[in-house]
Amino acid sequence: MNAVVNGRGTQVEAFKIEAGSILAEKYRVVDLLGQGWEGEVYLVHEIGTGIERSVKLFYPQRNKGNRTARFYAKKLHKLRSCPILIQYHTQEIVDCDGLPVTLMVSEFVEGELLADFIKRQPGKRLDFFQGLVMLHGLAAGIESIHNLGEYHGDLHDENIIVNRLGLGFEVRLLDLYQWRRPRAANIRQDVHDMIRIFYDLIGGQERYAKHPPEVKEICCGLKKSLIDQRFRTAGELRQHLETMYWETR
Repeated sequence: MNAVVNGRGTQVEAFKIEAGSILAEKYRVVDLLGQGWEGEVYLVHEIGTGIERSVKLFYPQRNKGNRTARFYAKKLHKLRSCPILIQYHTQEIVDCDGLPVTLMVSEFVEGELLADFIKRQPGKRLDFFQGLVMLHGLAAGIESIHNLGEYHGDLHDENIIVNRLGLGFEVRLLDLYQWRRPRAANIRQDVHDMIRIFYDLIGGQERYAKHPPEVKEICCGLKKSLIDQRFRTAGELRQHLETMYWETR
């Protein structure tokens, strides 16, 4: 496996693995799914079964002592009962021009990044009711993480996969960030991030004044202190959405 490295030969800038390449003698590469600060994610076929998987290859400089990959594995295992998260399977070590590279194998989830989904919608936004349905699915999923004393730490429209499902949406989360021990502030930040996503989904500042009071009661003008008073956890947000009162107009 070849890699693009810098002059020192220890900082991998890109793997650029071609379709058809074989990883760890078990996985045939189909396509590159994405590239980030920590590494690259590929769609692969598991050779023994033909099952589609996703594999993440960590840049060695972002995974010193295998700490990053070990963090992901342990946290995803702890949260394996949370259906909103992609399920972890195993890890392998592969050779990359003499450098050991960790390959993390996970469930492959079909769908579309929320950011790309929104770009295809009329006006590049959802109406507020569709946005509420999306927010409810996200809050219900994050609630299962919060109930286990954990948090996501980096919610945004580039790491949420969405599929239309009946009258609603199925949402799944990519990646987990932050290394600090869980604190109440981390859980509150997840809530802030969900509400910001909702705010942006339905048109952001440009459309905010036109939304009904029920929507503004959730967004709180994006003031964190007000959000904290109303929704301390994803569960409280989910419960509010399920019981909110709509004024007759």
